[in-house]
Amino acid sequence: MGPTAIRHGAAVSESVTISAPAAQDNDRVVETSIPARLDCLQWGGFHTRVVAALGITWILDGLEVTLAGALSGALKESPTLQFSNFDVGLANSAYLAGAVLGALGFGWLTDRIGRKKLFFITLAVYLTATAATALSWNITSYALFRFLTGAGIGGEYTAINSTIQELVPARYRGWTDLVINGSFWIGAAIGAVAAIVLLDPNMFAPDIGWRLAYFIGAALGLIVFVMRMWIPESPRWLMIHGRPEEAHAIVDEIERASTRHPDHPADEVFPKIRLKMRSHTPLGEVAHTLFTTYRQRSLVGLVLMAAQAFFYNAIFFTFALILTDFFGIPASHVGWYILPFAAGNFLGPLLLGRLFDTLGRRTMIATTYGVSGILLALSGYLFSIGVLTAQTQTIAWMVIFFFASPAASAAYLTVSETFPLEVRALAIALFYAIGTGIGGVAGPALFGALIDTGSRNSVFAGYLLGSALMIVAALVAWRYAVAAERKSLESVARPLAVVE
Repeated sequence: MGPTAIRHGAAVSESVTISAPAAQDNDRVVETSIPARLDCLQWGGFHTRVVAALGITWILDGLEVTLAGALSGALKESPTLQFSNFDVGLANSAYLAGAVLGALGFGWLTDRIGRKKLFFITLAVYLTATAATALSWNITSYALFRFLTGAGIGGEYTAINSTIQELVPARYRGWTDLVINGSFWIGAAIGAVAAIVLLDPNMFAPDIGWRLAYFIGAALGLIVFVMRMWIPESPRWLMIHGRPEEAHAIVDEIERASTRHPDHPADEVFPKIRLKMRSHTPLGEVAHTLFTTYRQRSLVGLVLMAAQAFFYNAIFFTFALILTDFFGIPASHVGWYILPFAAGNFLGPLLLGRLFDTLGRRTMIATTYGVSGILLALSGYLFSIGVLTAQTQTIAWMVIFFFASPAASAAYLTVSETFPLEVRALAIALFYAIGTGIGGVAGPALFGALIDTGSRNSVFAGYLLGSALMIVAALVAWRYAVAAERKSLESVARPLAVVE
């Protein structure tokens, strides 16, 4: 049976054709136009609901990370914990280590059992661990609970970025991915406001405020359980995993909530692709796909992930320590400085995101990585010679991360759209894990140690390292990144299950 085409909105029998049943379901071949039907749609109510439901997760992550940064001073002043700067950095590294392992474990499961089931499993892990963090009694318990919280969030990265790619039309994919990932900073702003109130010694005792702060994350997470009901399983994933009728029903529902883009006339016919159903993809095939077939893309993904992980985690996790140790800002006031910082981080993806779909991936990834790296080096020098105040330092960070925020989100966009559907979630998990392991886990502990020296020049050396990594990533992206803008996922990376 050769490739055929159908008209939009055709009957089930025309939209999905399945070969005669074989001895096993995994031997069946399905012929479908579902990818083309999803990509032809204009933005609609369904896509808005997806953005809202998935964006909430990044708000949770932003809340978590901001609380960890803003509460650094309070943890040091806690009568129970009495953390040192190194303890703070160690606990933050534990969070990132959990995110790494969680991403790997849940990423493997995401490709096997589906995107939607993982939404609820990872959220349950996050909620339980966050609530437990509020009950910590020493550095060991705090680091353990932070590790488990990170594991839940790490699992969310893989399922959610896969879902964004597979449900959003190609022409909106870049902007949507960046904005959803950028919504992290709405959570950062919530965390900053919470820290301002909860760390006020006139309102809460030193050992109570930070504990209440972590309960905010757990309470907010409960809302997400309801919002997750809005999101269906990925029809693309269902097609390959032997559930074509369910996939077709989901796409029918999406089409009822959206209209076709003007570029796709009413009489347009859509090409079908033929896919051999499979229950899972063997790890050997995953490894061959990532490190042989798409070796160059793997290099780009690894470099982008590692550079942004060090840049972000090293600087943001020690944000409060810089303000308290070098500028004398009280721990209870740190939240005021995080608010403008968070605004810059959210506005970057919001305002620059559409350029990733118009000017293109290579141009914008290279630009955002390069500009943020250069600006960090310049501001780091000004910090080292002592000409910045707490206010001007915050303004400098706000400008730097206006560019760094879309750059960091673009790392996830690049990995999630340039590998085949069958390995997408595990690819995100693997490169997130390796990149964060290289650049993120060591970063907070390193900067904590540099800050402990009390030397501005030592901290500047750390900034220069982060700057160099971003500039190298910019050069790699300019040379090797894939021009995936406005292209279907299947044309960027053909599914492994395709039958000629």
